[in-house]
Amino acid sequence: MGWIIFAIIMVIIVGLFIALYVVGNKMQKQQLAQREQMQAAAQPANLFIIDKKIMPMKDAKLPKAVMDQAPKRYQKAKIPVVKAKVGPQVMTLICDEGIFDDVPKHGEVKAMLSGIYIISVRAVHKQTRKATEEQASTRKKTFREKMLGKQADYQKQLDQELANRKAKEDEKKIKAEEKKKRERAKKIVD
Repeated sequence: MGWIIFAIIMVIIVGLFIALYVVGNKMQKQQLAQREQMQAAAQPANLFIIDKKIMPMKDAKLPKAVMDQAPKRYQKAKIPVVKAKVGPQVMTLICDEGIFDDVPKHGEVKAMLSGIYIISVRAVHKQTRKATEEQASTRKKTFREKMLGKQADYQKQLDQELANRKAKEDEKKIKAEEKKKRERAKKIVD
């Protein structure tokens, strides 16, 4: 009797793991597709960073259209928010969590923007970069910062693997086309 209950519980646990694996793969593919769309729509901009914080979405003073589109459960979630001067206008922007630590406080940066989302950041002045590095090295990293660092490392690794996979697929296509051309040439000669 005890073995039957144990077997049923194990089957349920294995089923849950399989379901989580399938759902995780599906979500990862969606995220990659969204990231590609954002990269395609990105535009360069010069920003002067006024302030950066991690705060709930409802307190971030984002545009009404953004708040209306966001699901209710995400409105209470904390997101990295950057207040920046874009040209003559002061705007509230959402930052990618992987690069949030790279954004200097009170500094000028060149950023890639996709709507109100900051995709990547480069410091313009060396002094700003040095000040940020000194700030980061003087204090101990929090658990969240460590996890974000690991996330950024894994994302870079995933991007590199995807680029390698795409390069291999392109190479296979080229070889297949060359093979077809050689076969056609043989048929013509024969």
